[in-house]
Amino acid sequence: MNRTLAVARMQLVNKQTFVWVPLIITAVAFVISWLIAAIITNAIGAAPAMGSSFNGAGQAPLWYFLAIGIQSLTLTFPFSQAMSVSRRTFFVGTTAIAAGAGAVLATVYSLLRIPEASTNGWGVGSYMFNLPGITDATWYEGWVFFFAVTVSFFLLGFWIATIYKRFGPTMVTTVLSAIGLVLIGAVALITWQRWWGDVGAWLATQTPLTFGLWLLVLCVVLAGSSYLTLRRATP
Repeated sequence: MNRTLAVARMQLVNKQTFVWVPLIITAVAFVISWLIAAIITNAIGAAPAMGSSFNGAGQAPLWYFLAIGIQSLTLTFPFSQAMSVSRRTFFVGTTAIAAGAGAVLATVYSLLRIPEASTNGWGVGSYMFNLPGITDATWYEGWVFFFAVTVSFFLLGFWIATIYKRFGPTMVTTVLSAIGLVLIGAVALITWQRWWGDVGAWLATQTPLTFGLWLLVLCVVLAGSSYLTLRRATP
């Protein structure tokens, strides 16, 4: 446990990576989306109603977590091996930090959606934290969803980085291309069998909590495959 905490502290030596940069990205995305909404509101003379003007700016820090997942392996893994840290300890400590950062971001989103809704999008109809269909549910369902999305983005980046470390860029390109082909094949099959109605009906039955739980299942798969790959990766 002490060595795991040491890895966590190592990842937090530069607090900008996991703390300040995500918060800055969130704040900048908020300001930009608010200014755009203010210009639109001034042009039309009224703020859009809630549910009709989600601006999508809330996704901005999620893409950064994808980059963090890559950086946390490529930049700190060689150093950890030089310090005789086991791969298992490095993996557990790094994913624990990612889970903590995801919990903080999910909490920020869950708290800020309250004043955003009560002020009709900060007075200009700018909805960044109230995701239609997600934050309409209970607070904990929205929290689980945002937490799962954040962690899944991080683990996706971490998984890509482990493949790169173990097999090189050619394998990364091959794997991502294969995933793209599988997805296209799935779309073609659903279209051919005319299953889109069934797919839509299944999606309609899902809640923010179940979506979050499905994403957590994906996180387990990504984490497991990342760890197995990391065991044979070279610094």
